Amino acid sequence: MDRITSRPQSELRGQSINRAPSPWRVRSVPYVSIVLGSLVPVIVIADMMPLVPPLGFLMLLGWRMVRPGLLPLWAGAPLGAIDDLFSGQPFGSAILLWSLAMMAIEVIETRFPWRGFWQDWFTASLIAATYWFAAQLVSGADMTMVSLSVAAPQALLSVLLYPVMARLVARLDQFRLAR
Repeated sequence: MDRITSRPQSELRGQSINRAPSPWRVRSVPYVSIVLGSLVPVIVIADMMPLVPPLGFLMLLGWRMVRPGLLPLWAGAPLGAIDDLFSGQPFGSAILLWSLAMMAIEVIETRFPWRGFWQDWFTASLIAATYWFAAQLVSGADMTMVSLSVAAPQALLSVLLYPVMARLVARLDQFRLAR
């Protein structure tokens, strides 16, 4: 029992001063959440046409936009490699596209350091739509109007899901930094 507050010491353990968050959790939560985002479309649904947007890529965009300095610029390559292993895209496509997206975000971030939510959403939407179109080109599929119209809801859902992903990243960041 603590003499000052008359509460058991076990209740006060999480409220101590100078208590740092777990180093393992601080370093691993962003990467694990991106990898799990890459795995969800494979686990949830398997179909001829992609219906679920690239959640791993959206999670990468969320972490990069919500916590700008957290992921290094080179993180797109290994995370893209993991996504390539599970997405069915030709190996190297996500490595290239995720790395280019990280570089584009870095350029935008240095040019516009005063960004707000609407600018982040616009930037993430533009990058997600470009990623979707480039992934269609890299996959080797025929680029007909029918295939584009069938897969277009995936791009629209990617644009609409960014605020949800940003909120999820903010919650994961709170968990990551909790004491």
